[in-house]
Amino acid sequence: MIAADAPLLDRVFARLLATPRLMRLPIPMYRHGFGWMFGDRFVMIEHLGRSSGEPRFVVVEIISRDRNVIRVASGFGTRSQWYKNLVANGVAYLSTARARRVPARVRILSAAESDRVLAAYARANPTAWKHLKGAMDSIAGGDAVIPVIEFTPPRAG
Repeated sequence: MIAADAPLLDRVFARLLATPRLMRLPIPMYRHGFGWMFGDRFVMIEHLGRSSGEPRFVVVEIISRDRNVIRVASGFGTRSQWYKNLVANGVAYLSTARARRVPARVRILSAAESDRVLAAYARANPTAWKHLKGAMDSIAGGDAVIPVIEFTPPRAG
């Protein structure tokens, strides 16, 4: 439910983000090797359905990147299907502008760690953060809890 008292731009962003068909448009591009067209700011996460075991896909913004580490936020909180799937089985393959279907280890950051990563994102991208956070708050009907997921290379052995 999108809060009616949220600023207009935040409500528009919230509606767009809550439109599954629109949000799924980049997936075929990534699956066919054209993820490079979206630059380094996005990643396609292939995960397994927690009930079906079937491959599922989502494209999300990378909010933090270090050497061999990518962090993304679940803007819809713990309700996101992809988030629930990662929590349930921890299986992920990442496709970025330069790499396709790379296996990754999944770690859900603690609330404190998530807050630190999101604060750094907000400092680096104040306008984007203002409207994205506003959209997420609007959808949540209050202060949205936004967990951060960290992907690293799988452990050897």
